[in-house]
Amino acid sequence: MDIEVLGAPRVTENGVPITAPTPESRHVLAALAACPDRLVPVRVLADELARHTPPEHTRAALHTAVRRLRERFGEALGAGSVRTPETVLSARPGGYLLDTGGGRCDVREFEREAGAGYRAMGRGDFQQAALRLRRALDLWTGPALDGIDAGTWLRGRTATLDADRLSVLGQWVEAELALGHHRELLLELAGLRGAGGQRPDGAYLAALRRAEARVETLRASLPAPGLPLAGAVRR
Repeated sequence: MDIEVLGAPRVTENGVPITAPTPESRHVLAALAACPDRLVPVRVLADELARHTPPEHTRAALHTAVRRLRERFGEALGAGSVRTPETVLSARPGGYLLDTGGGRCDVREFEREAGAGYRAMGRGDFQQAALRLRRALDLWTGPALDGIDAGTWLRGRTATLDADRLSVLGQWVEAELALGHHRELLLELAGLRGAGGQRPDGAYLAALRRAEARVETLRASLPAPGLPLAGAVRR
């Protein structure tokens, strides 16, 4: 199973996109995809469904959503698969778990690249830091779980992911500045601002503009090419 949540959520099983048939099942799939291979409590999922369903009916709506999602997984798995809908979306004591079966998850890739970038920054390897942090940023196509009418728990999860994105952006800018890539950085920031027709994300766009303003200020303070630095000794 492959999972993408750094933008509009997308789940594929056996190469087949899982299309949730109802708003409730789409919401449940997004919540499970936000924490793959981890138990999500029934209470949390039921609370999330209160966005679509009267509170007294959320448990029943959750069970219906799980059943419909398992039907979609069954269609994607096909006959002869060692995985079954009940093992892919499994009921556990107290909740449900979405089993990726070792597949790709963009959040895990983001965390891996970001972690490598931070470690490179810590040892002063700005070239490697810039490379890995940019890879982390390139995994995003919009705000986390874009298009999901999140409840309290899922809003907290997406807020954490979006904050991590801003942190990586800031560290990437610092790495590029340490390498002296002022002009190139402005072009790359402009490219990130308009990449891929992404839906505007206010906090992210604001962070990009702040970074651009900072780079412009730093560029203005640098001596023009071929001119001596202030205070340089003439020979």
